[in-house]
Amino acid sequence: METIKQYIGDFKLLLEKIECSDLKGGRIDFPVAIGCACVLIRALAGSDLKLMFVGNGGSAAICSHMATDFSKNGGIAALAFNDASMLTCMGNDFGYEYVFEKPVELFAVKGDYLVAVSSSGQSKNILNAVRAARAKDCAVITLSGFNADNPLRAMGDLNFYVPVAHYGYVEVIHQYICHAIIDNLSVNINAR
Repeated sequence: METIKQYIGDFKLLLEKIECSDLKGGRIDFPVAIGCACVLIRALAGSDLKLMFVGNGGSAAICSHMATDFSKNGGIAALAFNDASMLTCMGNDFGYEYVFEKPVELFAVKGDYLVAVSSSGQSKNILNAVRAARAKDCAVITLSGFNADNPLRAMGDLNFYVPVAHYGYVEVIHQYICHAIIDNLSVNINAR
């Protein structure tokens, strides 16, 4: 029972320790960062622009879930680049480190947003996708964890970092962050 209480207590502490920053490394309070994300993403509603998600493993599941929620509940055209046929094709033809870069090159247009989710913040395929999005003049939101100096954490216009090296904690808090954005975005869109 004590282990379970500690586990729950750890989540409470980590939610208070989420770190947010901009592209220049400037610190942003968590509620302000959620608000900024809502403003940025809300601008996509009713346009021809889209929200793209990339992630591996558990992060890929978060991406699929969030692409669905942003489309259905947020009125935002959203997609996750984790279709099995696309992944295996790109992996076979170009190598796994390019499985997200190539779809971003194919589908992204100027003004789109990429949400890059990586627990470690070091996955080459995620970093390559961010570079491809930048080359297409897309804005980027990142979600990472583990080491404070992970490269993904410095690549987004808006960066959310969870300071712990445990997949379960990082993935659940990444999901929480995404829900905080979509739930607040939905409230504002539905209020129109």
